[in-house]
Amino acid sequence: MDKINIFKSLSNDARLQILEWLKDPSDHFEPQDGIDLVEVGVCVSQITNKLNMTQSTASQYLSTLQKVGLIEATRLGKWTYYKRDEEAIRNLGIFIQTEL
Repeated sequence: MDKINIFKSLSNDARLQILEWLKDPSDHFEPQDGIDLVEVGVCVSQITNKLNMTQSTASQYLSTLQKVGLIEATRLGKWTYYKRDEEAIRNLGIFIQTEL
């Protein structure tokens, strides 16, 4: 666990918002083409639209979260879907509870 980079990635409002939305994706995003939002994830275009920012900026934020292991990406055709890595988030919580 790269703790410093994880905390750096969490120091941005938009990245925190993405993690909050992905916690309960069905509450925040419309289903798309029969894709299970919980099992597969949320399409990058839906996240971009909800953030109301450019696709390149949203992709940068998602890439940052993915590099530190807080989210996972799945590519289906020309689309990329993102979901939280719940185990990594649990481990971060355990680290905060026991070490900080």
